[in-house]
Amino acid sequence: MKILKSSQYDAIKSEILSRGDLDYKDINITVEEIVKNVKENGDSAVLEYTAKFDGTKLDNMEVTSDEINRAWDRTPEYLKKSLIKAADSIRSFHEKQKRNSFMDNTLKGRITGQLINPIEKVGIYIPGGKSPYPSTVLMNAIPAKVAGVEDLVMVTPPKKNGEIMDNILVAAKIAGVDRIFKVGGSQGIAALAYGTETIPKVYKITGPGNIYVALAKKQVYGIVDIDMIAGPSEILIIADENANPKYIAADLLSQAEHDELASSVLITPCMKLADAVSKEVDIQLVKLSKREIAEKSLENYGRIIVTKDLNEAIDIANDIATEHLELMVAEPFLYINSIKNAGAIFVGENTPEPLGDYYAGPNHTLPTNGTSKFSSPLSVDDFIKKTSVIYYSKEALKEVKDIILDISESEGLTAHSNSIRIRFEEE
Repeated sequence: MKILKSSQYDAIKSEILSRGDLDYKDINITVEEIVKNVKENGDSAVLEYTAKFDGTKLDNMEVTSDEINRAWDRTPEYLKKSLIKAADSIRSFHEKQKRNSFMDNTLKGRITGQLINPIEKVGIYIPGGKSPYPSTVLMNAIPAKVAGVEDLVMVTPPKKNGEIMDNILVAAKIAGVDRIFKVGGSQGIAALAYGTETIPKVYKITGPGNIYVALAKKQVYGIVDIDMIAGPSEILIIADENANPKYIAADLLSQAEHDELASSVLITPCMKLADAVSKEVDIQLVKLSKREIAEKSLENYGRIIVTKDLNEAIDIANDIATEHLELMVAEPFLYINSIKNAGAIFVGENTPEPLGDYYAGPNHTLPTNGTSKFSSPLSVDDFIKKTSVIYYSKEALKEVKDIILDISESEGLTAHSNSIRIRFEEE
């Protein structure tokens, strides 16, 4: 990995964040055509694209209960038990995020409040391909169900034989997904947004995907809500001289193997550690099944930054605003409040990022590419909506009417003013 001084940070930052500046104009045109076709032609368009992109002609897009049961029976018991335990951990964490409606009547004649209701219909997108992620099913479906979503629909691309990977179906069963459809890509997003003869329209879509999925989500936003436009995975590790270079190298590589566009960054005030980690990365790299992907990722977006001290390291980390941030320093809890921008913080040398991916409980759907400066991990809040409640008696309205008239008239909105005055004409 390239080792650079913090004085070169500005150039390093542009290299890391340039992953979001790629030109997707041609892809966007293709996505627009797909979305428009699905909107206008429904099932026929979806089936056409499924045959074209996934190489399978489907007789039935919806996964049947028999298919789910067969997948359950074929899945090893150890994996089912592990997925159930992970689901329990994820559910327990998200249960703590639930909000309650409230009504405030502390002032005479006035009631203000807020109603919390779940979004009724939600669609989740789960990537398929060679590396299906049952953990992503759990992380999207469980908070939705904890929030109280009644109709939870999942779309995911089928294999060439028209089936869905067993572990995806098992995770969906454990998480409580209501209906599953064998549809992927832009056509899957469009089908959820507009509805087809078979696939129901939803009010919100969550879940990651490739660039075609991301651009489709961007295009249908406003027709439906979406969670975020997630980019390639990223990790940033802050470490001092006490950190274990083998642990750091392993954790950097855990993200580099995801994608050639993944970013893996170490920031440390210790040059000796920087050298040791760089050498250890080379040693571990040769053992990876996805070595070529990891190598390209590290070459393009892997960096080691040597700083003056830990405070400078934290300042740079806050500016990068990474998806995953590991604190591998002595007494890491002393520094947690200094981390202002990160999707998730992993504290101490025995809290590697994959723990968060699979089991710990907090959601692994996190803001990427610097967006943790203004956005948050997927949570129960993403599956609820809030409605305000206001009640005033006539006496209470009379007490504040002049304030309202002053403001409404300053804005030149005479009908607003009249709405107040008309209630006191007889007085």
